[in-house]
Amino acid sequence: MAPSNDDALVFPGSFKLKTAAEDFSVVPPFEIRSRAEQCVPFLFNSPHSGRYYPDRFLAMARLDRNAIRRSEDCYVEELFGGAVALGAPMLAANFPRAYLDVNREPWELDPRMFAEPVPSFCNIRSARVAGGLGTVPKLVGEGLDIYSGRLPLAEAIARIEAVYKPYHETLKRLLTRTHARFGYAVLIDCHSMPASIRVGDNGLRPDFIVGDRFGISASPALTETAIGLLIGMGYTVAHNKPYAGGFITEHYGRPARHLHALQIEVNRGLYMNERTFQKSAGFDALADDLAQFSADLMAMPDHHFVDLPLAAE
Repeated sequence: MAPSNDDALVFPGSFKLKTAAEDFSVVPPFEIRSRAEQCVPFLFNSPHSGRYYPDRFLAMARLDRNAIRRSEDCYVEELFGGAVALGAPMLAANFPRAYLDVNREPWELDPRMFAEPVPSFCNIRSARVAGGLGTVPKLVGEGLDIYSGRLPLAEAIARIEAVYKPYHETLKRLLTRTHARFGYAVLIDCHSMPASIRVGDNGLRPDFIVGDRFGISASPALTETAIGLLIGMGYTVAHNKPYAGGFITEHYGRPARHLHALQIEVNRGLYMNERTFQKSAGFDALADDLAQFSADLMAMPDHHFVDLPLAAE
């Protein structure tokens, strides 16, 4: 049954004076960081590190400016920024994850969030939707509701059309161009995770989690090299648990077509204060390590990416 009008949220102020298409009229929703010429078949992506919160969005939210940031992959685009100087482009979001999550299917929507019924083609039963973390998220951080009532369905559609689709069109174009030039393309999807994350029976706190969708999205050599490099630097590394890679890794990783995608999660406790969002003393050293890590990863021989046994995708 469709929700009643009483369930719809009446937002304060004049947020309706703008639309999702205008939320990023001053700051672009995302940007490509690159040298004049791409030198390597690698592309880095930072979809959750955006820190520009449109006033219209903040007027719709029930959270203050600090609480709403709890889902940010803070400063990840800076941590991996050394790859750009080495000739690898980086696609970096400016829009925040709380506003829109491009590491989801385009229509993973929670029908409980909206004042009107969602279209029948929406994926309303995914685990991510159930957890409040769909394409338009319901929650941030440890279960904090972003909104105090229901959104107009038109709001979700506008964000998907104005930001989600152009983001993925840009990412696809960068990968296609890389593949055409070098014969293969490697996508490194860059994320961060809360310091509270523990894995295994002994409750290990990993410094990094490397995800390849359980071997489906990338060459085994790429995964093994990434893990080995990080361990060699003295970090603790988990593989695929609890993060094996999201929609981006799964969607773009096609090793049989010489398209490889690897997700890398960095523990925020290594480089920032999660309460104040301030960089910690370890930030610069970690960024230096990740620049070296990127350089070593990008030095892998081509045959690890193109001479692969044929397998069903």
